[in-house]
Amino acid sequence: MPAGRTVNLRSIINERPMSSFQVRTFLLCFLVLFLDGYDTVVLGFIAPSLRSHFGASPAQLAPVFGAGFFGLAIGSFLFGPLADRYGRKTVLFVTVALFGVVSLFSAWASSLEALLVLRFLTGLGLGGAMPNAYTLAVEYSPDRLRSTLVAPLGCGISAGGVFGGLIASFMIRTFGWYSMLILGGVLPLLLALALRAWLPESVRFLVASGQQEDARVIMRRIAPAAVTPDTRFALDETPARGFPVSRLLARGLRAGSLLLWLTGFMALLVVYFLGNWLTILVQDTGVPFDRASLMTALYLTGNGLGAVLLGFLMDRLNPQYVVAGAFLCAAASLASFSYLIHVPAIALFALFVTGVGTGGAMTGTSILSAGFYSTSMRATGVAWTLGMGRVGSIVGSMIGGAMLAAHWAPNLMFAAVSVPIAVAALSVFCLAIVRRRRPQSPAIADEPGMSAGDKVSNH
Repeated sequence: MPAGRTVNLRSIINERPMSSFQVRTFLLCFLVLFLDGYDTVVLGFIAPSLRSHFGASPAQLAPVFGAGFFGLAIGSFLFGPLADRYGRKTVLFVTVALFGVVSLFSAWASSLEALLVLRFLTGLGLGGAMPNAYTLAVEYSPDRLRSTLVAPLGCGISAGGVFGGLIASFMIRTFGWYSMLILGGVLPLLLALALRAWLPESVRFLVASGQQEDARVIMRRIAPAAVTPDTRFALDETPARGFPVSRLLARGLRAGSLLLWLTGFMALLVVYFLGNWLTILVQDTGVPFDRASLMTALYLTGNGLGAVLLGFLMDRLNPQYVVAGAFLCAAASLASFSYLIHVPAIALFALFVTGVGTGGAMTGTSILSAGFYSTSMRATGVAWTLGMGRVGSIVGSMIGGAMLAAHWAPNLMFAAVSVPIAVAALSVFCLAIVRRRRPQSPAIADEPGMSAGDKVSNH
C-alpha cells in the first residue's frame, strides 16, 4: 500500500479474518455484561436476608428495587452521549468502576434508606456500562459477522444472573448476605483495571475524532500489513454536528429512532413482567411449583439461546424481518399459553419460543440500533434505545403486581402482555420500511443480511 494513502477503515476490518486482538476485545465486553448481569440481580438473591436484617416488610423493600431500575434507566440516558463525546473505553472504565465501588459500599449500608441511594448509584453504572459494551463490540466487528458475534454478548447478562444464583446459597450461608455485595464490588473493580490495561478505544471513534496516530497503533494490531506510518483512515459516513441526543431526532433519523425506542420499551416491559411474575402466574393456573419453576427456567434459557440464534440469522437474512418475526412468534405463544399450559411438552416449547422472541429479540434490537446510527452518535443511539427499554422494565414490574391486586385471571394477563410484543413486532417491521425508503440517509449504517434493494447505503 503506498505511503500516505487514505484508506477506508471499514473495508480493512471487513476484508480480514478476526484477529486475536479483536477476540480479546469481545471477551472483555462479555465480562462487562457478565458482571452487569450479576450486580443487576444480586439484590433479589439477598432480599430474604435483607428483610430479616432490617426487619423490613416486602413493601419497604420495594423502593430499594425500584431505585436500582430507575438508576439503570438514567445511566443509559446519561452515559451514551458521554461515550460519543469522550470515548467508549473511558466511559466503560468509569461505569464499571462506579458500580463496583458502590456495590462494595452497599455491603455496609446501615439502613434501607442508605441502601436505596446506593442501589440508585449502582444502577447508574450498570445502565451506562451495558450499551457501551455493545457499541464497542459492534465497532470491532466485520459486517458479515456483526450480529453473530455481538448477540452472544447478551448471554453474558443471563450468565451473570445464573452465576449469582449458583453461588448465593453457599455465600450467604458461609459468609453472610453482605458477601454477595462485596463480590459484586471486587470483581468489577478488578475488571476495571483490566479494561484500563487491555481494552482498546473504538478505532472508529478515534478516526471520527481525528486521532489518526492512535488509530494507526490499533490497526497495526488488526492488519499490520495494511498500515504504514503515513496511512490515514477514513470513515464512509458524513460527520455529524450538534449534541448527540438531538441528532437522534434529526431529519432522516427521527422515525427510526422513535421506532427503536418504542420497540425497546415494549420488549423490556414484557421481559421484566415475565421475569417477575411468570412463576406465580403459572402456579395460579394449578401447575405445581416444581413444574412452574422449570417453565420459568426454560423461558430464561430461551432469552439467552435466542440471542445467539437470532444473531446467526440476522447476518444471513434481513435483520429487521428476523427480529420482527421473533417478536410475532412470542406474541402468538403468549396469547395462547394459558390454553397450552396443561400440555407440558407444548407449554415448555411455547415458553422457549417466548424467551427467544422477548429477551433474545431485545438483544437483536440493540444490534439493530447499533447498525442504524453513525459512529458519532452510535453510543447515544444504543444507550437511548436501552434507556427507553429500562423505562418499560419499570412499567412491566409494576403492572404485574397491579393486575394481580385487581384479581385478573392468568389467561387474561397472558393475553394482555402479548399485545406489547405484537406492537414491538409491528414497530420493527416499520423500521424495515423506513430504512428501505431512505437509501441515502447520511447517518445510517449498512446492516449485514440485507438485500441490495433493502440495504441502506452508508454512502
